[in-house]
Amino acid sequence: MPAKPAVNLAVGDKAPDFSLPSDDGGTVSRADFKGRKLVVYFYPKADTPGCTKESIDFSRLKAAFSRAKTTVIGVSADPVKKQAAFKNKHDLSIPLGSDETREMLTAYGAWGEKSLYGRKFMGVIRSTVLIDESGRIARLWPKVKVEGHAEEVLEAAKAL
Repeated sequence: MPAKPAVNLAVGDKAPDFSLPSDDGGTVSRADFKGRKLVVYFYPKADTPGCTKESIDFSRLKAAFSRAKTTVIGVSADPVKKQAAFKNKHDLSIPLGSDETREMLTAYGAWGEKSLYGRKFMGVIRSTVLIDESGRIARLWPKVKVEGHAEEVLEAAKAL
């Protein structure tokens, strides 16, 4: 179970700015999506079973998100090269940001203490944020269960 993250964003807060290297060799930043809804899902590690399923689910729904005027990006602390290999291996269609410095992960409350088999460690907390067209937090999912999550986020984006 993840511990409470160090940063507590709330619905209505201004979404923190970010600029990250992306899997395609460019950058992805908050400013790229000005005036558009944005879903940012944070995943612990590229090419692991849960993260792969979650990324495939969001990619599968890319067209539906687009119809809802919403862009989706995935972010982890993995290096760009690993993100690119993960995207290519699973034919993912959404941009993947690399936050090796963990600055964005921390700003969004997605970096914190985790526990596995009684061992505590710092890591990426699987979570998702929906940002509205004005750049404010519209919805937060602080502890994500992968099954059905992308569909739930899509419904929330449509409802905005």
